[in-house]
This record gives sequence, structure tokens and C-alpha cells, in this order.
Amino acid sequence: MDKYEQVIELAKRRGFLWNSFELYGGTAGFYDYGPLGSTLKRRIEQIWRETYVVQEGYMEIEAPTIGIEEVFVASGHVGGFSDPLCECKNCGEAFRADHLVEKYVAIADTLSDEELDRVIKENEVKCPECEGDLGETYEFNLMFKTNIGPGTGRQGYMRPETAQGMFVDFLRLARFYREKLPFGATQIGKSYRNEISPRQGVIRLREFTQAEAEIFIDPNDKKHANFSRFADTVVNLYSDEAQERQEIEQMTLGEAVEKGTIAHEFLAYQIGLTNHFLQRVGIAADKLRFRQHMKDEMAHYAIDCWDAEIETDRFGWVEVVGIADRTDYDLKAHASVSKTELSIYREYSEPKMVTQFVVKPNMGKLGPLFKGKAKAVADALKALGQEELEQENITVTVDGEEFTVPGEIVEFAEETVKISGENIIPHVIEPSYGIDRIFYSTMEHAFEEEMVTGKEESDEEDARIVMRLRKEVAPVQVAILPLLTREELINPARSIEAQLKQKGLLVSYDDSGTIGRRYRRNDEIGTPYSVTIDYDTLEDNTVTIRDRDSMKQIRAPMDGIADLLHELIYMNRDFESAGKAL
Repeated sequence: MDKYEQVIELAKRRGFLWNSFELYGGTAGFYDYGPLGSTLKRRIEQIWRETYVVQEGYMEIEAPTIGIEEVFVASGHVGGFSDPLCECKNCGEAFRADHLVEKYVAIADTLSDEELDRVIKENEVKCPECEGDLGETYEFNLMFKTNIGPGTGRQGYMRPETAQGMFVDFLRLARFYREKLPFGATQIGKSYRNEISPRQGVIRLREFTQAEAEIFIDPNDKKHANFSRFADTVVNLYSDEAQERQEIEQMTLGEAVEKGTIAHEFLAYQIGLTNHFLQRVGIAADKLRFRQHMKDEMAHYAIDCWDAEIETDRFGWVEVVGIADRTDYDLKAHASVSKTELSIYREYSEPKMVTQFVVKPNMGKLGPLFKGKAKAVADALKALGQEELEQENITVTVDGEEFTVPGEIVEFAEETVKISGENIIPHVIEPSYGIDRIFYSTMEHAFEEEMVTGKEESDEEDARIVMRLRKEVAPVQVAILPLLTREELINPARSIEAQLKQKGLLVSYDDSGTIGRRYRRNDEIGTPYSVTIDYDTLEDNTVTIRDRDSMKQIRAPMDGIADLLHELIYMNRDFESAGKAL
């Protein structure tokens, strides 16, 4: 088995991950999180909340997972959220066409459908399942459709990302933050994408968990007030230029901003924050890099975009976080479709005298002429220039309909006025995390198999599987192990269990099997510490604490045991100095 198979086998056996709908044969793209997996996932999410909500101050919201069609028309998902699909003419299996040609071209996901067909034909690419011929490539929209309400109802979609709820709530958020930039909102929740051929376990799912922040900043000031926190942090950068050389660069984030490698401080700060978070939950620093989107893959609305990528054993470098400066694209798009101005008022330090071109339609005459459309016609007139207004009859278009306005009822002139501020459309910085991919990567980077001589239940050489999970993310932080299932040992063991739970630690009580086998079980699920209650406990009120990573043991008093373990887990207290070594 390769490492992926070893991790997934352990995950299924120990209650981290199970195939969904297994009773009915299952289906690709869905996984259930078992008791330990669900707890590990929640610990990762909670650390994300501590990072973005508690420390950064970007409050969390919760929006529906179903959205009405207009939302996704504005976001571009209805018209352009698709992947290139081709089907086997023989067996009918569907495949991502760009995935089939990855070994023949440098960047497959930038090719058009016609270019993909050409590469498939030139390289005689066949169906991976039956070696049959492949049909022509076409675009397949990845959103799940649904109807809202009975009958045909209103067209809706399962959200393909959590971001749009935060854009739609922009005006409410601006009022909540008293319109003081920068401000942001976060959301953790399910998203849905009808993937064509999800064959990569939890790396590519049809239902998955995202953790996203939408941070609204001044478009004219992209410095970060706390940039010094990460300015000297060294990260692995795979910039546009570095990709040409196929060489990862190591540099500080301060240097990257100074050289122009990263567009500005605010974006670099988010890269630093992502780097900090991923290493905190257990991603190995030497298997983490930040890859810049190349010029031919950068979204047209983005100033700069970087992906945090983690190296995995089977899948190579996997994108787990996208960090982008999306400019004002999203707010402008929603403003256009909703016909609502999405901006905030920024007051100047001192009032300014400015010359403005002012258009003044006569509303008293527009009203009778255009009824309910009068305001929309007036707004359209105000958007015209002087030359367009100097006509006997002025033509404007509102919602695809043309209206002719007599020129005599529209006044216009240049006026010098004193203004105290202006309406601005903020730019958006978006870090978007794929929690399921981070979950798997955390498990793979923690997984280790080692040979141990003189194992704890015998003197034979033994293969020990251990999940070296970070202590604060481990789904079980302390295992309580009475040496025997005797009442005199069970009672103090249960007492310790209650103390640790009251302290907020994740505790498991285990009295099944030999002590050595129980140690091994807890090593496999990543439990950092095991507490053994034995007959010496009854004599001197002490217990044995075993460290998962070193397998060393110390003897410590029962009194204060909860405080001691809390310090070992959360305050990095030295293990060997915490008690009497055995």
C-alpha cells in the first residue's frame, strides 16, 4: 500500500472516515466523518475560527446553502462555472478532459475545448476504464440545480462556494462595522459541486466544507496595520517567474512585497496568516508552498492570486487555500444585477471644492411620461455625457427597453461644489480554505510507521503506527487507562476522567485489552498522552503519564493532574520535567 492507502485504511478502521451510503454500494464524491474524524475536523475549524474571528476580528455569519438564481447570475456561476467533459463512446464513463491530458501539456486547465480535443487526438488518449474512443469535449456546469417551493417553483442552486452570502450581505455588514474599512466577514459551511469524476477520495468531493473570509479594504490603501507580524516570516514561494524556472524560492514576506512578487502588504499578510494556520494544525513546513497564478490563468478581475499547496504522497501538490485580491468585481457584479448601489461613504479629513458635471432631469415631467420607470430613466440620463444630452430627443436603455426623452426637460451644467466625502466600492481580499483537503493532509503528514524494539507488552521487535497529530487538534487528547478492570482502579480513573473533561480536554476512557495494546490503539488515533492508574496509585496517589511520540513515561501526582495535562497540551510544558521519569 502507498501512504494514501495506509492513511485511508487507518481512517476507516479507527473511525475517522467512511464511504457514504456504504450500505447501498456508495457513490463517488461523498464521505462520512466518523466519531474521531468529525472531532478532528471540528478542531481544525475551531482553530480557524480562533485565527480569523477571535484574533483578526472578522465576525462569522451563516447564510443559506441554497441560493436563488439571480445570486449566481451575478457571481458568474450560471454562465461560466463549468469543467470540460468528455465521454467514452464505448462504456459511457465521463471524464474531465483537462485531467486526461495533464501529462502532455504544461497547464491543461487553460485550454479551450477545441484545444483539448486536439491534444486528445494527437496523443491518442483513450478511455482510462475500457480503452474506448472519447467523444468531443463540452462544458458541464458544476452546480446542483433545485426548485424553491412547490411545482416548478423558483429556480435555485446549491451554493458552489460560501462567498456569495457575504457579498449579498455587504450593506448589512458595512452598517455593522460602522462603515470603517477594513472590515470582514467569515463563514464555515457546506458547498456543493457536481464534479464530473471525483476519484481522489476527500481531495475532490461533491459536498465539502469551506472556510472563507471576505475582507473589504480601501482600494487606495492596501497596507496592513499589523504587517510587521509576518514581514520577517520566510515562506516557500512559487511565483509566476519561479514556475518558469521550476524552482521554489524562499524569501520573507517583506522582501516579496518590496520586490513586487506579492502585489501588496494586505495580500502578503493573508499569506503569512495562512502559513501560520496550516503549520499550527500540523502541516509540515517543508511540504507547504504558495503558488502564484500565472498570467494566463489569473482571473481577469484579480490583481494577484496565490494558492497554498500541500505536498501529498499520491496526488503531489494539492491546492488547499486560495488567497486572492478580487478587486471590486463581486460588489460591482451584484450591484449591476440587483440594481442596488454597494458602496460605503468615506469622509474626507477636510472638505474639497470640486467641479462636477450635473444632470438634472425634470422629475415633474418624467413621472407622467414614464410612470414607474421614471426613476430608472432619470438614473440612466445622469450617466450620460454632455454630447449625448445635447440632442432634441435623448435615447436611454433601461432593462433592455429603449426610452426617448425630450431634451427640453433635461438640464445639465458644470457646477463647483463643496463635498465632504465620497462613495467608494471596496476591494475584496479573499482567503478560501478547503477544510476536507486540509483534514486529509493533516492526517497524512502525521502518519508514521516505525519499528520499535522491546515493545511495551513484550520484548519483540514491533511495527508501530503512530499519528503524530498536533496536541491541540488531536480528537482524543488524553486516554484514561485503568491497569485492570477492578473497582478499586476504576473509581480513581473515572474521577480523573471527570476532572479532565471539566478542564475542557478531549478524553477517552479505555479498559479493554492489555495495557500495551491500548497504548498502540491510542498511538494510531494520535492521542498525545495516556494516563495509567495502577495499584501504586492506591498507595501513593500518583499515576503514570505516557508520551505518544517518545513513548517515555513519568510518574505524577493525581492532585493537579488536570492542570498539568492542560499545560502539556496547550502551553508546551516540557514533558520529562513535569514528573518523575520512569
